[in-house]
Amino acid sequence: MSQNQGFEILLFSYGTLQDSTVQLKTFGRTLIGRQDQMTGYRLSYIEITDPEVLASSGKTHHPIISPGTSAQDNVPGMVFQITPQELAAADAYEVSDYKRIAVGLTSGLTAWVYIKA
Repeated sequence: MSQNQGFEILLFSYGTLQDSTVQLKTFGRTLIGRQDQMTGYRLSYIEITDPEVLASSGKTHHPIISPGTSAQDNVPGMVFQITPQELAAADAYEVSDYKRIAVGLTSGLTAWVYIKA
């Protein structure tokens, strides 16, 4: 991915932040990204009860990842370049079941991702 001025932060999404409707409501624009994946994590789902998040995503259950138990565990998704303000908006969008950490992706990039808190 090329470096664009103001878009120096990488965010990896495996769930609702890939949805264009959620992106428009959260960031005010649709994001352009590329496919990537992270290894060592497994995907499950949690029930969402926050009314604002439900209104944005339209889904009662969202994917969530946690450390895996097998070397074969991996999670596909998209990596996006975002601004610091957009990262703050993503933090506000995610409910308290999630925490943000930096992870290495299979492409060699390092990105922020939200995992199980």
